[in-house]
Amino acid sequence: MGRFNRESFIIQDKDVLRDDYQPETLEERDEELDEYAAALRPVIQGWQPNNVFLYGVTGVGKTAATHNLLEELQESAEEYDDVDLNVIELNCTGCTTSYQVAVNLVNEIRSPSHPLTTVSSTREPISETGYQQKRIFNELYTDLESIGGTILVVLDEIDNIGSDDDILYELPRARSQLDLDVKIGVVGISNDFKFRENLSPKVKDTLCEEEILFPPYDANELQNILKQRADIALYDDVLESDVIPLCAAFSAQDSGSARQALRLLRKAADIAENDAMAGGEAKVTEEDVREAEHQIQRQQVVEGMHSLTRQGQYVLLTVCQLAAEGETPERTKLIYERYQEVLRNHGSEPLKRRRVHDHLSDLSLHGILRLVDSSSGRGNYNEYELDVSLSSALDALESELGELDDIRETAKRHRILE
Repeated sequence: MGRFNRESFIIQDKDVLRDDYQPETLEERDEELDEYAAALRPVIQGWQPNNVFLYGVTGVGKTAATHNLLEELQESAEEYDDVDLNVIELNCTGCTTSYQVAVNLVNEIRSPSHPLTTVSSTREPISETGYQQKRIFNELYTDLESIGGTILVVLDEIDNIGSDDDILYELPRARSQLDLDVKIGVVGISNDFKFRENLSPKVKDTLCEEEILFPPYDANELQNILKQRADIALYDDVLESDVIPLCAAFSAQDSGSARQALRLLRKAADIAENDAMAGGEAKVTEEDVREAEHQIQRQQVVEGMHSLTRQGQYVLLTVCQLAAEGETPERTKLIYERYQEVLRNHGSEPLKRRRVHDHLSDLSLHGILRLVDSSSGRGNYNEYELDVSLSSALDALESELGELDDIRETAKRHRILE
């Protein structure tokens, strides 16, 4: 038999374990769904919609809840002749200004690409550059008024715009300020808690009319979510009893993200499937989960290292040395001192402390390091530690810097690596 065939021992429908799979019911979010539904209920009454702001870390169900509820809301609205509801959805990834959000909203209306968007227009999409912001906003208002009725504008990952929040001030006020014959409600979704805190007071007054927090899932909640998916995605009796609890525990300890837990289960199932294809037992085991966690973290480091210079790799190597000695989290000052020693050993000229700090920040942004806020009698200071396993970081570094057996031996002596 060739390499490509439909034989499968573990996985029945892998798509069910993917991020974009839409389950019929959203597990472990009843309280948030009830609160969300109450915020949207004025639409069915034919009243001006509330503006709703959802926040919580990535992978905790904000977007899935929005899709489920708005689809249900649209079905209910069709039963009432006096409710004309449309939805415009935009994921703001890549939009760093209000101008870009407004342009993309215009183009979403004229050429829909998101699943919740229900509008259509015969007008041509516009270029993303070359216009004044006022012109773009006027184009958007013209399109919104031509749609009419009640319009919910869903702005997912709206925190990408940072402090340029004009769009969040203008949209909720458009009807009253411009006398538009349309009822506009805004649903803002953010993965960044600080974005909400940093909104200008005028935006908070309008956008945050109804605020709903989606907290991280705990281990028990993640187990229920994983079991719901696994029952559909995997064949019966292929999971050993500790697989789902271990996947849930890894994610709960890190981010509380269902997305992370599902990715881990999906990877573990892939590993077990490959073993079964090679003649092994058709079972997903604890060892498969641990190997999946290692591979995912290693890939995370590899991807993060694509943006690093050789000096950035040396900074990561420095933190790995300290981690192997059990000395992390460690202050930036002491990391820099060890970094200078590392550079001398490699025959290179060290960077200034400011640049090393920049590399530490970059590694933190890529999820390779974790920034720890600490304080002492002398004030507050930053400490860094690995946010991936030491073995994963060393595996990735060895592909660039060669063998690092001395660090592995040090870690074993300190019982950090077995």
